[in-house]
Amino acid sequence: MEEIQWKILEENKNERIDKFLTAQNGEWSRSQVQQWIKDGQVQVNGKATKSNYKMQVEDQVTLSIPEPEELDVIAEDIPLDVVYEDADVIVVNKPRGMVVHPAPGHYTGTLVNALLHHCKDLSGINGVIRPGIVHRIDKDTSGLLMVAKNDHAHESLVSQLKAKTTKRHYKAIVHGVIPHQHGTIEAPIGRDKKDRQSMTVTEDNSRDAVTHFTVLECFKDFTYVQCELETGRTHQIRVHMKYIGYPLAGDPKYGPKKKTLEIEGQALHAATLGFTHPRTGEELEFSAPIPEDMEHLLHYLRKK
Repeated sequence: MEEIQWKILEENKNERIDKFLTAQNGEWSRSQVQQWIKDGQVQVNGKATKSNYKMQVEDQVTLSIPEPEELDVIAEDIPLDVVYEDADVIVVNKPRGMVVHPAPGHYTGTLVNALLHHCKDLSGINGVIRPGIVHRIDKDTSGLLMVAKNDHAHESLVSQLKAKTTKRHYKAIVHGVIPHQHGTIEAPIGRDKKDRQSMTVTEDNSRDAVTHFTVLECFKDFTYVQCELETGRTHQIRVHMKYIGYPLAGDPKYGPKKKTLEIEGQALHAATLGFTHPRTGEELEFSAPIPEDMEHLLHYLRKK
């Protein structure tokens, strides 16, 4: 069992402990942290605590992370578009419609199921049903993902994400005509109180989020953009583009209720991924062309 400790400073005084711990690692979800607290794996000054505990200066916070449980996910022979692979990392181009890791309602047919068949050596840091997964993209977002084959690679890649040194560029088609060439959206993202399955821009129990965008092409009622992630919050691009009034085309959760373009899910593709190789230190960068459905949409919009 891994044990991590923090001594609370003045800047974190009165902050909820679950929010504090979630912010310490980009791979720890709020629900995961709250479960650890519920299971007694988080202690303050040697005693169990609650998720809503407001920390005080000099508090000694200890988190005991349990060893990964035996993996109970079926390896499935599902075709993978492997862009790069070596003994430490694998980069895949995920198709639209594929869930990244098993979850209620999706225990088969996921990227993890396919990876377990493709390679037997994935990192175990994320436990039962998320081996090797360093970062995620949504089910209906296509594009590049990096996966760790061992714990050393996993820790290195997660550290790069936290340090904001990875390169992640997305291509998207959004509603409306953006009048300027470049922009930066800096707005905190948290869970939507009215819909717990959605995220929103909010100051309440949120985390900082920064998205940079560049206009690639304008059409009559839509804009083709490139978005660069500085942070990696859940649904970040989808939430941020909606927030500034240009929601993603086809987005069933954050877009207009009336469907105006024929595409299943949001028109969003992780097109470029760059990182430092965890073992060699080499700077790697990969690109994947937008999928056919987005290419068809662009062709249609150009002809309108």
